[in-house]
Amino acid sequence: MSLAHQNIEDLIALCKQKNQKAEFEIYNRYCKAMYNVAFRIVKDEHYAEDVMQEGFLRAFTKINDYRQEVAFGAWLKRIIINYSIDFYKKNSAFRPDEIDRVLYKVEDDAPQNDEIDFTQLKAAQVLNAMHQLKDNYRMVLTLHFIEGYDHEEITEILNISHANCRTTISRAKESLRKVMVTLN
Repeated sequence: MSLAHQNIEDLIALCKQKNQKAEFEIYNRYCKAMYNVAFRIVKDEHYAEDVMQEGFLRAFTKINDYRQEVAFGAWLKRIIINYSIDFYKKNSAFRPDEIDRVLYKVEDDAPQNDEIDFTQLKAAQVLNAMHQLKDNYRMVLTLHFIEGYDHEEITEILNISHANCRTTISRAKESLRKVMVTLN
């Protein structure tokens, strides 16, 4: 019986019955996207592959917790992101800026002298510039702009305060602007 043409709901139901062929089919459908998610966070292709595979194992272990409140891909992506961040924190010197240690006033409507039209830049240039940022800046920009999480979700994922999240994103954007100016 081929599962290649089954819809995702049917595959999930089979996975809840511990059907390994259904798990393999889901893995094949989502592995490339989940690898990219992990790679953007851990920054190493071998670790990203390990993180992705461990994330899938966690997802299949917790498949009975999936309640279809969100799309399966979003649920799986959240597991991969959480595991990627946990892995990265354990294996690096990642430390979010402490808001009390470094105060930074953010003016929401302050004019930007070095404003760059990001719509005209190629995605590869922006990603390359992001890799030159401090790890915590790269992490919050990845979560915010690439993965699409809002400030509240980022505070939960990184276990930081809302003010720290806002400040870090603001600083990360400013650092990205500076890197982009030097590249152009």
